[in-house]
Formats: sequence, C-alpha cells, structure tokens
Amino acid sequence: MRSIFIILLALAASFTSSIVTAKPYKGAEIFSSDSYLYGRYEMRMRVARASGVLSTFFTYKDGSEIGNTFWEEIDIEIFGKNNATEWQSNVILGSSRPTINSEQHHTNATSLADAYHTYVLEWTPDYVAWFIDGVEIRRINGTSTVTSLTNKQSLRFNIWSSESAAWVGPWDDSVLPVYQFVNYIEYKAYNTATKTFEGGWRDDFDTFDTKRWNKANWSFDMNRVDFAPENALVKNGILVLALTKENATGYTGTPPADEPASSSSASSVAVSSSVMSSSAASSVVSSAVSSPVASSAPAASSAGASSAKNSGSTSGGGGGSFPLAGLFLLCGLLFLRRTSK
Repeated sequence: MRSIFIILLALAASFTSSIVTAKPYKGAEIFSSDSYLYGRYEMRMRVARASGVLSTFFTYKDGSEIGNTFWEEIDIEIFGKNNATEWQSNVILGSSRPTINSEQHHTNATSLADAYHTYVLEWTPDYVAWFIDGVEIRRINGTSTVTSLTNKQSLRFNIWSSESAAWVGPWDDSVLPVYQFVNYIEYKAYNTATKTFEGGWRDDFDTFDTKRWNKANWSFDMNRVDFAPENALVKNGILVLALTKENATGYTGTPPADEPASSSSASSVAVSSSVMSSSAASSVVSSAVSSPVASSAPAASSAGASSAKNSGSTSGGGGGSFPLAGLFLLCGLLFLRRTSK
C-alpha cells in the first residue's frame, strides 16, 4: 500500500511540474487533420507587427519531434521585428538532434503587417519554391534538401514568440495583444505524371471547419507562449490567430478587410525579372530537442508536438491537472505521516 502512494506522489510531482511550466503568454496554432505529399499552398495573410513575434505557415511531418525520428518541415516565418519587413524560408531535416536547416532571410519592400499579401509554397519531388505576391523569392532545385522530403505533412498556421532575441528581436509585452489574419488557404495537389498542380480544395474561413482543422494546446522549447485554443477563431470570414497575455485571450475586434479582394489569380507562379533563386544553404544546425512531447529550435521550427494532442494537456499549459495533482499529493502526505507514527 505504501508503494502505491509513493507512485501516486511521483505522478503528482509530474503533474505539478507541468503546472510550474505554464506560461504567462498565450499564442495560437491550427493544424490540419489530413497530411499531404507535395502540392501548391497559397494563402492571403496579414501578419503581426511586434519584436519577438513570429507569424507563420508551415508543413510538418507529424511526430518529427520524437527523438531519432526523421524530421521533415517546410517553413514560411514572418518576423514582427523591424516593421515586419523580414521573413524566413526554411527546410528542416534530419534524424539527429540538432537538425539540419536551410534557412534564408528575405526583406520585403513594405511592411507585411500593413496589408494582406499572397504567399505561395510549392513542393514537388524536384523543387521547393517560395513566392510573395506572384514573385518567386527562392527555389531549391534537387539536392538532398528536396529529395529527403518523402513523407506526407500536415499544414499549420501559428503565431508565437521565440525566446531567442538574436533571432526574432527583443521582447516587450506592452505591445500585446497582436494578431495574424488569414483570409484563405488554397491547396492544389501535384500530379507527378503531368508535373502540374490540379484539384485540391480552398478554405475561405467562413467558419472554422473542425473536420479540416484542429487547435493546438501545447508549447515547445524556446517558445515564450502556450498555444491556447481560444486564441484561434474565425470572424467575418477571416482566421484570427492571437498572441495575448494569459488572462486576456480571445479576439473581440473586427478583422481588417482584405483590399483588394483576394484572388488566386493574384499570385501567378510566373517568375518576374526580380526573381531571387538559390540552392539550399549549407547546413545550419538548430537547438537540440529536449523532450518528445514538444520541441522547436529558435532558428528552425515553430511546430508543436503532434503527440501532444492526446497528452491531456489543456490550453492553460497543464493548469487543468492541478486539482487531481493536489489530491494525490495531499493523500500521499497524509498516508506517509500516518504510517511513520
């Protein structure tokens, strides 16, 4: 009997440790129920302007964060620092930790927070390419960076804050709340026989489609925020992802209108004279993954752990476990006190 209560005390200690790690800031992430191998992903986004903050879209092989699992991820990460004029393209790969990155930084002529812009990610067996407003910004042709991307990946949007000031800029919570707005996402499958993009689907976020999307309730290393489901919502045909203080979650405002009206034709894949292309950068390592439940590198991934969906964690960073943990702890202490007499 005594051993049973010792086990319960150990469990309570585990619950309590998760309570201690609850974070004072809340971000948001949505992730797709289905995963996709190759494709063209187009979206209209207006991002957050705030030092220390990232607004993202990325593809992610679920379970990549688990130790010794081969990590596969493709990123669009927009920095809120420097008037939200900078963003990063990246492919993350590798079984070893730290993983291998191919990140490149890009600068836009105007702030990406002042209006909606059309972002396109194209992923095929032969290349990965990134576009903004119809202009190709980067392309990785062939090489192991592309050919190593062999598994289906989920689609994810999130807003979060890295603790790496050197990467994302210094943090100042007086700017909160800040928001990322998404007008639509359009997916087209890749036909490997004809080498064309076709079919697929489009989500205009008239509602939050719970068959297509889920809301995250976890965090990861170097992330200043917990992902709170209440910070991901749809309003007036816009997906809103909020970054807030702990006791101020949600969104009650009116999303900014997308002007001009969004159109998939606005993001032609034709390459203009201002195209900037490159092969994969030399290997740049990310921070080591510290746990199988949630992981990310400050210069790499904004992915939450897919396994955390079934971990029982809550939007409050484990706070929902407190009553049970407290009961276990109290019972164990009373029993040990009684048996020691």
